[in-house]
Amino acid sequence: MKRKHPTRRRFAALRARLQVHDLIFWRDVKKTGLVFCTTLIVLLSLAAFSVISVVSYLILALLSVTISFRVYKSVVQAVQKSEEGHPFKAYLDVDITLSSEAFHNYVNAAMVHINRALKLIIRLFLVEDLVDSLKLAVFMWLMTYVGAVFNGITLLILAELLIFSVPIVYEKYKTQIDHYVGIARDQTKSIVEKIQAKLPGIAKKKAE
Repeated sequence: MKRKHPTRRRFAALRARLQVHDLIFWRDVKKTGLVFCTTLIVLLSLAAFSVISVVSYLILALLSVTISFRVYKSVVQAVQKSEEGHPFKAYLDVDITLSSEAFHNYVNAAMVHINRALKLIIRLFLVEDLVDSLKLAVFMWLMTYVGAVFNGITLLILAELLIFSVPIVYEKYKTQIDHYVGIARDQTKSIVEKIQAKLPGIAKKKAE
C-alpha cells in the first residue's frame, strides 16, 4: 500500500493559492491580462449567445488555428523537402493521464469542503444559532431584489470585474479602507449585541 504524502499535497495547495494571489494582484500583467480578457470575452459571449453557440464557436476557432498551422507546416515541409514530422508531436507525446492517486487526492480535498458546507447548511437551516440564520434570511431577501435586476451571467461579469480590481485597489489604499471597515465592523457588532440582548433564548445561552 502506497503511503500518502500530506506535505506534498499541502505544498501543491499552497502553490496554487500563491498562483491565484499573483494572478488577481496583477503581479504578471501579461498573464493576468490574458486571463482577465479571455474570461471576460467568454462571459460577454454567454450574455449575448447560448452556451451551445459559444462552445461551438470556441471549438471552431481553436480548430481553425490548429488545422491552418498543421496544413501550413505540411506545405512548408513539402516545399523544403524536410522531415520535421508532426508540428504538435511534442504536445501529443505529453502524458495527461490522471493517476488514481491524484484523482483520490482531488476527491478527498473536495470532500473536506463539501462536508464543511453541508454542516454549515444544516446549522443555518435548523437554526442552531438564531442570529446566523436571520443573517442568511436577510441576505436571501436582498438577493431576491438583486436577482430581479441582474441575471446570472451579469453577476458573474460583475464578480470578475470585482475580483480583478478590488484586491489591487485594497493593496494600494489598505490603511484608509481598513479604517472605515473597522468603523463599520464596530457598528455592526454593536447592533448584533443589542439584538442578542433582546432575544431571551440567546441571552440565556450566553449566560450559561
